[in-house]
Formats: sequence, structure tokens, C-alpha cells
Amino acid sequence: MKVPFVNLGLQHRLIKDELLDIVSGLLDSGQFILGDDLATFEKSFAYLCGTKYALGVANGTDALFLSMIAMGIQQGDEVITAPNSFLASASSIHLAGATPVFADVKEDFLLDPDKVRKAITPRTRAIMPVHLTGRPADMDAMIEIAREYNLAVVEDCAQAVCAEYKGRPVGSFGEVGCFSLHPLKNLSVCGDGGVITTSNEALYHKLLKARNHGLKNRDECEFWSFNSRLDNLQAALLNVKLKKLPEWTARRREIASRYVERLSDTNLVIPVDKPSEKAVYHTFIIQCERRDELKNFLAEHEIDSKIHYPLPIHLQEAAKYLGYRKGDFPVTEKQSKTILSLPVFPELTNEQIDYVCDTINEFLIPYSTQNLE
Repeated sequence: MKVPFVNLGLQHRLIKDELLDIVSGLLDSGQFILGDDLATFEKSFAYLCGTKYALGVANGTDALFLSMIAMGIQQGDEVITAPNSFLASASSIHLAGATPVFADVKEDFLLDPDKVRKAITPRTRAIMPVHLTGRPADMDAMIEIAREYNLAVVEDCAQAVCAEYKGRPVGSFGEVGCFSLHPLKNLSVCGDGGVITTSNEALYHKLLKARNHGLKNRDECEFWSFNSRLDNLQAALLNVKLKKLPEWTARRREIASRYVERLSDTNLVIPVDKPSEKAVYHTFIIQCERRDELKNFLAEHEIDSKIHYPLPIHLQEAAKYLGYRKGDFPVTEKQSKTILSLPVFPELTNEQIDYVCDTINEFLIPYSTQNLE
């Protein structure tokens, strides 16, 4: 049996006719930029996230970057974020002119509030909690810290559409929520895209201009800015996919539950939902001391797995100027050596899940026997 890490073609084949009808109608209409389909999507997405507004942009990195620009974050400012995320969390801060400052994470991969407090300086302007793997960060703590120190909160929701913290959707806690619509995300476009959510009316109107050259109308430019618009075609496809998103999300959670049931008796560290959260499992990450051996063993049995991410951001070549060294963030660094992402996409069958679990257990048996001896 073969188990791919993801199967984007299969997902689209199941709704292909509906998508093609949408494309055909759009070609006839000629509405390609900032059209009615985008407006419909933005309204639906804002409702999904419990915010007043949502606006589509070119990608998830632009969502983060433009949000900080619109909030006035600039050179000399600092923004605290996690070192175990995808590099766009930090790069967007740098591109906005500010300095990324890292704080270590907890065992659940999410920012440690105590470490965030210790990272605050007089130059800190914002906190960027990352809802990594589709699990919501501790937003009560993040909001409390932000209020105490008069900081903005920029939620990196790239992996977490539909995730909830204490019954409230991510993307609705901070000044902004920033989502990616990359093809590998739980809600995706057929290319690239992103969304910003906010309930701040003034910030929303500034962002509308910021994504469109700084134009306040067709002929007048209020400030220099970027071209970062979500194509109307992609928005039209998203309007189809939004109808499927509850089903896809439920299936991801079912898959995660099956993994937990089958792997709970092992010595692996496996993710389990907390009572306060609804995780959406963009990735299902286990931790294994013999991670590389396990990954190779799975590959030998035609099971694809990934590592998200093997080299923390603070140890990347691009981050050298920040002055961090190996050992600065021990939890992140330890996890980077043990984490392994298993396949978790809605079209994965129960038979494939069981095959993955059986293969993992087969790998672990010799080591379990050694421990007993």
C-alpha cells in the first residue's frame, strides 16, 4: 500500500465539474481583479472567523507583512514570535522593517507566555502568536500580556483556518488574523493566496488601500504601497471549497483521533486536543527519539512523511544578524530533532491510516523489547 503525504489532485477531482463551471462563467464575465466573487468570499470568510471584515491578498506572507505595515510597525520596532514556525513568520517582520525577537515554545509547539514576557523590551510593538499545526495558541495569555504592555497582537493563522480557542475562532483575537491559502493548507487556492481578518474598521480601510498600490480610488494614490490582491478567479474557486471546509475539517479531526487511538500505547509523543481548543490538524506531528530511522522505515514501506521544520528559524543563515545561537531555545531545538509529520489529508482512507500505524508499531517493537529487557 502507498500512502502519500498529500494528494491535491484527488481532492480537486472530486469537485472538478463544479470548479470548471465556475471557471467557465468567470471567463465569460471578464471579472478578474477585485470582482464580485472576491467580495462574496471575503464576506463569508469574515463570518467564518467571527470578525467584521476579511480581505484577500496575494499570499499568507503578504497578509502578515501588510498587516504590520498598516499598523505602523517599522524600523526600530520589535515583534515577538516563535522560532519553530515556517520562516515567513519572522521574514514578514523583517520585511516590514522591524526586528524579529524569538521566545521559546511549550511542549505543544506553541509560544510560551512566560518566555514572551521575558522577551519584551521598550522597543516591542507586537506579539505574533503562531497557531502552529492547526492548534490554537494560548490566546488568553497573549491578550493579557498585550494589554499589560500596550502591544498589538498579530495572529499567524496560516495553518489554522477553523481552529478554535475556548469556542472562538482563531483570527478574531488580535488586531489582525493572517491566513495562508497555499495549496497545502486546509483551505487552499489553485495557486497562492492569503486572507487578513480584522474587526478594526480604520485598519480594514487602510489595508484595502495597502493591498492595491495605496490607491483610494482609480486615479488618486494616498500612499506608496504594494500590489497584493487575491485574484477573483481564486476567490470564485474558494467559494466552492468553503462549502466543503466543514466536512474536510471534521475528517482531519477524525484522522487525528484514529492516529491517537492506534498510537497511544507507544512511547511516541502524540498530539491530543486540550479541553480549551479545537485543533484542525494542518499537520499531525509525532515525536520520536529515532525520528530519522522511523522516517526511513516508513519510506521503505511507501509511506511519505515530512519534518516541519528540521532547522529552527533562529539557526537559519538569514537570521544570523539577530545574534542567536544554538542552545538559546532548548524546547524548540529538542523538538526539531524528534518531530515527524504523518499524512493527514481529508481523502486519506482508514485503511491507509491503519497501515501507517501498523508500520510504526512494527518499527517500534524491537525497541520496546529492548526496554523490557
